[in-house]
Amino acid sequence: MTRRVAVIGGGSSGLACIKCCLDEGLEPVCFESSDDIGGLWRFKENPEPDRASIYYSVIINTSKEMMCFSDFPIPAHFPNYMHNTLIMDYFRMYADRFQLTKHIRLNTKVLQVKQRSDFSRSGQWDVETENKDGKKEKHIFDAVMICIGHHCQPNMPLHDFPGIDTFNGKYFHSRDYKTPEEWRNKKAVVLGIGNSGGDIAVELSRVTKQLYLSTRRGAWILNRVGDNGLPLDLGFNRVLNSVQTILPFGVYCGLGERMLNQRFNHALYNLKPKHRLFNQHPTLNDELPNRILSGTVQVKPNISRFQGSSVEFDDGSVVEDVDLVVFATGYRFSFPFLASHVTSACENKASLYKYVFPPELDRPTLAIIGLVQPLGAIMPISEMQARWATRVFKGCIKLPPVATMLKDVQCKQETMAKRYVTSQRHTIQVDYISYMDEIAELVGVQPKILRLLLTDPRLGLNVMFGPSTPYQYRLRGPGKWAGARQAIFTQWERVAQPLQTRPCDEPQTKRSFMWPLILSAAVGLAAYVNRNNLPAFLQDPTALLDKIKVYLPAQ
Repeated sequence: MTRRVAVIGGGSSGLACIKCCLDEGLEPVCFESSDDIGGLWRFKENPEPDRASIYYSVIINTSKEMMCFSDFPIPAHFPNYMHNTLIMDYFRMYADRFQLTKHIRLNTKVLQVKQRSDFSRSGQWDVETENKDGKKEKHIFDAVMICIGHHCQPNMPLHDFPGIDTFNGKYFHSRDYKTPEEWRNKKAVVLGIGNSGGDIAVELSRVTKQLYLSTRRGAWILNRVGDNGLPLDLGFNRVLNSVQTILPFGVYCGLGERMLNQRFNHALYNLKPKHRLFNQHPTLNDELPNRILSGTVQVKPNISRFQGSSVEFDDGSVVEDVDLVVFATGYRFSFPFLASHVTSACENKASLYKYVFPPELDRPTLAIIGLVQPLGAIMPISEMQARWATRVFKGCIKLPPVATMLKDVQCKQETMAKRYVTSQRHTIQVDYISYMDEIAELVGVQPKILRLLLTDPRLGLNVMFGPSTPYQYRLRGPGKWAGARQAIFTQWERVAQPLQTRPCDEPQTKRSFMWPLILSAAVGLAAYVNRNNLPAFLQDPTALLDKIKVYLPAQ
């Protein structure tokens, strides 16, 4: 009999799970609590409880070639950094292409997932659901994939801010922010300098009387636009990843920090943190330095207390008549439909083997998909996790003994604690290339670069020195895609196409003979004036050259 798999959540991770189940001959049933697919990337004017929510202007921080599913490139004419509406368009194309929609039950909330009484033998789960009319159903599944993400439950640490109950203005979490118009000519404070905090601060600063950006630690600010105007993340390749592992951590951080400070001096802009570049998830924002330079954003330390309509900061400065405070203070995640003995989350920490499998279950039939925070795109990572999990469900891949898995979990937690500053934000952090390769090796799809260099040198060089796009993981092994090689060779064309919106003839540089003529005349004149000293010049030409320099323009 075909194994039935429950997929909880119809966002990007859920869609990838449905497709991977179909690829492996499994029968997926996806339960989505809202009325549409898309998860985090579907904008709604009014946030829904226990669901991710974005503001209208959100543009993704990863470029299209790095964020696409590995066997379905994003159309060439789509911009490199896509607005949330275009991301939704892409998800619908993906769902249509692989006929995923018929496996999704919309407006269906999962109430409970629990092991069946014979779980140690069957590995099966009881799943209870409720539709929009309140009708409850019970289902039996052979495996479960949880794809609810980690942007559903806002973290609002109000207890850390004395006097917040006396605040006369309005305050809310960044999850509830939608558009800036309501705050025109008002004073606003944004608390937190992550990606959402930076974006909201920039957007509000265009309409507010004054915007204050409050940060406890500061941040290193990366630009979406990299060298030569190309998307920044296309510059991260396997060679750079190898250099990162070879160089001492402090040296590698220093090189990166020097590059960022060449764009703008973080200390001068009052943003420089005490931690090193790779001790924290950096913030991507192209416009923040501009807004600080124009004075529309003022950087402030942490808020110490509220009093009426005033906000006092840790440096003793006070801002009066504040109308709005936006708490861009991150999220908490949990699994409310799971029993705590199956797996649980405490302070955004979950004990999961490779961030996917609870290590102590009798049967490996439960997978958490997309519960990572990469410096890069989440979509290809979720897809890779799903490719691994579905093959584990089929029995094609065996997980190691429990002790080995627990040791891996502990090792990852200790490594993370050493590298990152203590924060709920850094409990599920992974490095994109290293983590993708780690899971790909388990699936049997990691690209063999040395073999490629010998058998297909052009492809091997592209894989080694080019961007680590997801197509690399479709070149071999289970799920091999015949179009992967061509997708790699044409990726730069897809990067360039949306930028080519008008004919642009580069002016031909005209060769100038002016400076050679001037130099020749100067040398000739000097030689004529000093014709009697020519033998001496041939022995020591520096004296004459010093005289010539007097007549040349200053450099």
